[in-house]
Amino acid sequence: MAEQEEGFVVRDRRGGSSEAAAKVSGASESPKPAATSESDAAHQAPAFPVTFSSFVISLGSSSLMLMGEKLDPQQQAVPVNLPQAKEIIDLLSVLEEKTKGNLTSEEQTVLRDMLYALRMKYVSLSSGK
Repeated sequence: MAEQEEGFVVRDRRGGSSEAAAKVSGASESPKPAATSESDAAHQAPAFPVTFSSFVISLGSSSLMLMGEKLDPQQQAVPVNLPQAKEIIDLLSVLEEKTKGNLTSEEQTVLRDMLYALRMKYVSLSSGK
């Protein structure tokens, strides 16, 4: 009798569909193609191009959520984690320093404004006001 490998389960909680769990196994099971329909396509997030500005906004949003900001009213609040929020702010600061002179004026503005907003919120939270 051939030995069968144990599998593991991958759950994609982003879409919230009932078919979010997929079993991945080392056994000789053939993968089943996902059925695509118009309703499935409507639940997928639109594909936005990844730009420097969208990257900065994504990191900034993560930091804001870690500081207790609720960006989407339907999402559960993320527990406040100031050290991790500061780590993202520091990462954006390094990015600002390393990209100096290589950004468009729009990219510079997005990065500068995001850092200002994050720093002000962090200072107000860490000082207890």
